This record gives sequence, C-alpha cells and structure tokens, in this order.
Amino acid sequence: MRVAAIDIGTNTVLLLVAEERDGVLVAVEEHATITRLGQGVDKTRVLAPEAVERTNACLDRYADIVTRLGAVRTDVVGTSAMRDAGGGEAVRVHVKARFGVDARTISGDEEARLTFGGALSGLSLPEGRVVVFDIGGGSTEVVDGDRTTRAITFAHSYDVGSVRLTERHVRSDPPSEEERAAVARTADEAFASVPDSVRGAPVVGIAGTITTLAAVSLGMSTYDSSLVHGHVMPLAELERVVAMLAGVPLEERKTIPGLEPKRADVIVAGGVLAVAFLRHVGAPSVVVSDRGVRWGLAEQLANTSL
Repeated sequence: MRVAAIDIGTNTVLLLVAEERDGVLVAVEEHATITRLGQGVDKTRVLAPEAVERTNACLDRYADIVTRLGAVRTDVVGTSAMRDAGGGEAVRVHVKARFGVDARTISGDEEARLTFGGALSGLSLPEGRVVVFDIGGGSTEVVDGDRTTRAITFAHSYDVGSVRLTERHVRSDPPSEEERAAVARTADEAFASVPDSVRGAPVVGIAGTITTLAAVSLGMSTYDSSLVHGHVMPLAELERVVAMLAGVPLEERKTIPGLEPKRADVIVAGGVLAVAFLRHVGAPSVVVSDRGVRWGLAEQLANTSL
C-alpha cells in the first residue's frame, strides 16, 4: 500500500512516496525541489506568476513519479506562502488536474501537528518532552509536545523564515554584520513570545535550513539523508558554520560542499534564525531530522488506508 505526500512550501516543494513494511513506514522515493513559491510575498502578499509557473512545473514532474510508483492515496498541502498570499488558485487548479485531489492550505495548528509527528519519525530520543522547530522560507513553526503520547502542549507559527528575512534585511554580498544583526533582532522579537516552559527539553530541528547546515558541517559532497537524520549539532558548531557561510560571497558560497546552490542566497538568514532559536530556549545542541510535514501526512494516509 503506497501513499504519496506533497508539501508545497514557501521555498521548497517536497515529495514523499512511502509504504508500510512490517508496521513501519518506509520511504520508496523522496524529492525536494526549490521553486521559491514565496518570492516577494513578504512585500506583495501575492504569488508571483513566475513562481507559480516554477511550482506547477515541479508538480508535473511529481505527478509522473507518483503515477510511476503506483501510489494509491495522495495528499497535497500548502503551508506559509499559500496561507499568506493571493494567487494560489492557479496552483490549486493544477494540483486538482494532475493528482485528482484538492490542495489543502493547512492551518498553522495542523502544520504543527504534522511537523511534530513527522519530525520524530525514526529518531532515537529519550521518552518525554521534545521541542521541534521548523524553519521554512516564510515562517518558523515551534512545537512542544510529548514524544510518547504525541500530545502537544504548545504550538505556534512565527512569520519569520529564511526567504522572508533575506528579502527584508539582506542587501549586501556577503551579508554585512549589520544585516545579520537585523535578522537576529527580528528573530529575537518573534521568539520573545515562546513560553519559558519550552526550555529544558531536547530540541529537534527540521527542514532545508537545518539539514543544509548539518550537511555543510559534515562536508557532504553528496547529500545523504541517513547521515543527516539524527545528527547532533552543538550550538557552537552551528554558529561556526553560519559564520563561515556569511563570510564569503554568494558565488563562492554556492560551491561549498553540502550546500544546494539554489539555497545559497537564503541560508545565512536561515542560519541566523536557527542560532537565535537555540539561544532563546537555552539549548546546547540540536538533533537534526530529515523528516517533517510530508512524513506526518504519509503516516496519516497509511493509517487511513488500512
């Protein structure tokens, strides 16, 4: 029984085709494509036609993959950019035509629940509380919950993300100290409302910003999710990697092992956000998860398919 889950994010469109084997959900094939759907959304609140075109072209490729692999159930969701901006109807119509399902624009609460469940899949962590944070292109989700029961005690979506803050604050190449400080201040202001109760639990980071920073730290010439998933990154190492990336011009940054070139222009702001969050909650390190919303969706699809 194969299922397909697609997460249309502000920066990246993710596809997971998975199946259950011996009661465990296993990936058959995964893809991540940077389409930058949220291009300019922070200013215009409208999806740019060229961004919609890139996203729909990606969805065409994904539809072919889903058909080839024989997935029997498919779910497609949109997150921050689809929530925040007008113009999403062209994407929704395209999804309906290619996949035969409606593209759901999920709420921040549902995104938090799917993020939490998906992020913890396949990780070895102590029982009890865990905090998951997901830096996307347009927003950052913070979820505090119980690993065992999956009960969530706090969840909030903050309007700070790697694309949004790059467009808002970064003008120089490489980003100046003042620009990085402006990103950090905006992040600190956003995270000021994270309750003190979030402190003290293990922290898990998901999505492209944190997995990319881990891949750079590990010096990966070819991305290997099996090495990234579960990797523990101390705060000091995270700070070192962000400072290194911020210290070189964009064209040189694109050549650094572990860094997807299309992410190179927004990775510094994303890294500053990650550092700001860990500092705010007093976390000495972050456990990196290569999973997230798409895995939560796939688990849901697999369970309802049985």
